[in-house]
Amino acid sequence: MQFDLSLTIGLVILAFAIPSIVSAFSDGRPPRIAALMLLLGGGLALWAVTQKPGGYTLTDVPQAFVRVVGHYMP
Repeated sequence: MQFDLSLTIGLVILAFAIPSIVSAFSDGRPPRIAALMLLLGGGLALWAVTQKPGGYTLTDVPQAFVRVVGHYMP
């Protein structure tokens, strides 16, 4: 479950980084927070993929999301 949670949080952070990057470039400012979000989200996702025995496949990712949401939502 720990790896599923790390993967889920990492991918959500990466998803939020994309609009932040677009916003920073369109306003003409450096994307510092977006770069930090990319590093944090990518690091969490990469750690989860490399540390889980057997790793993750693309079909495992939605199942990991469902397991995490099902565990933390009543």
